Amino acid sequence: MADGLAEGGTACAAPRSGTDLPHDRSPDPFEQVSAVADAVLYEGYLLYPYRRSSAKNRVRWQFGVLFPRDWVESDGPVVPGVSGSADSWYQRTECLLRIRQPGDASVRVRIRYLQTQRKQVEDTGHRPVASLRADDGTVHLTFDEAVPRECEIEAPLDELLRGGRTVPVGATAGEEVEPLPGGAGRVVRRRGEVEAETTVTAERLSDDLCRIRVRTANTGPAPEPRTVRDEALRRALIATHTLIGGHGVEFVSLIDPPTMLGEHARSCRNEFTFPVLGNAAADVLLSAPILLPDHPQVAPESPGDLHDAAEIDEILTLRTMLLTDEEKREARATDPRAAAILDRVDTMPPEVFERLHGAVRSLVPATTVTPPSTERPAWWQEGADDGLSPASDTVLVDGVPLRGGSRVRLRPRGRGADAQDMFLAGRTAEVAAVFHDVDGSVHLAVTLDDDPAAELHSWYGRFHYFRPDELEPLEPAGSPDEPSAPAPAAAKTRHTTDSETPAAEAE
Repeated sequence: MADGLAEGGTACAAPRSGTDLPHDRSPDPFEQVSAVADAVLYEGYLLYPYRRSSAKNRVRWQFGVLFPRDWVESDGPVVPGVSGSADSWYQRTECLLRIRQPGDASVRVRIRYLQTQRKQVEDTGHRPVASLRADDGTVHLTFDEAVPRECEIEAPLDELLRGGRTVPVGATAGEEVEPLPGGAGRVVRRRGEVEAETTVTAERLSDDLCRIRVRTANTGPAPEPRTVRDEALRRALIATHTLIGGHGVEFVSLIDPPTMLGEHARSCRNEFTFPVLGNAAADVLLSAPILLPDHPQVAPESPGDLHDAAEIDEILTLRTMLLTDEEKREARATDPRAAAILDRVDTMPPEVFERLHGAVRSLVPATTVTPPSTERPAWWQEGADDGLSPASDTVLVDGVPLRGGSRVRLRPRGRGADAQDMFLAGRTAEVAAVFHDVDGSVHLAVTLDDDPAAELHSWYGRFHYFRPDELEPLEPAGSPDEPSAPAPAAAKTRHTTDSETPAAEAE
């Protein structure tokens, strides 16, 4: 693929390093979220124990895969849903953009994905073999790799409002041959051509608000309908995701939009991808095939990518340390990225490993508790919970002190609430106790008024927990048999409608 900026403000190439950035783009918002974007790109690339023989590494490439349309729809049209792991032939991102500099605003889009590469080991007669040991003792295994690709588009916002721009974002076919030491054979790496295009358009919603739409589709010819998935992947985009930025613009959160923009946010259609704000400045948006929160970050304690972003670094590191020498040899022969993980784990300093155990991000003092908890020591110190009494502590809600025995109506917040909590919206309950998290947050344990097992739950301490701002104080019940009021219809159905974007559930 050609490096450099193509005519019309489009650049397609292998990913650039931070040192290759234009002088007028520092700091670059895209580079600020590069660690998260790379974690998306390589999520599931190769899973622990990083060996070719591992069953979980025989079915790969599960996120953001865009196949040729005729192949993926050979048994019927794809149906957009909340799962980014569903195979498709396209991705569609819609987001809201505030215009900060009318007449001078521009939009910048970067499409990133992996192109599969078949690593085939061949003997001295150029015959394909599953494995081969070179003269230096190194074992080479036949296995699929992947090459990172990206394409960048930049256009004035006015142009996108007039009709948009469509550009090719595919990757050419290629082949490289690597002779093995001592003439033992060779490794041949082959890539099939990937044909795809991205269309970027804009729709004006008000003088200073636009909806941006980015649609990336695989436009290549389909293999035969019954071609196995591993072969069809040769023409697919893998782990496809999109970065959107610009000049003179600011993005709106679709997870937690301002009240006045709620309807516009709910009308955005995102298919096979979930857009979130990339940083606190709201000048970059990351649209990924996996669920993320706004402002996602890679923990600073993480020493490097393990390709299992859903796992805990400490656990994976310990497991990798416990691989046998034979297992490590196979992992090193499977893939260069697997070898790099093993090298990093084997040489990890003790102080780096200790940091993987965890870190406290916030110790916010509680300020609404009676008696006040000022000067209370950090939670891990002896005596940190002195003076706290869950059964008698109170918390003010709408000017009403709530404590054990208080009656409340449940009002789960609309953003970030647990789905099970939403089922309880509008129900009445009794406060059992006031509890404190290690970071100083307050939660009230409640039992439902109409739960026939409420007494049993109280006996062994099983409660529903809500924040103070999710409770509405009530007067004491006129009768102990007074039933809970049913949840309002809107509260019952809110989580099952499309009024919330899928990314709203990202935690």
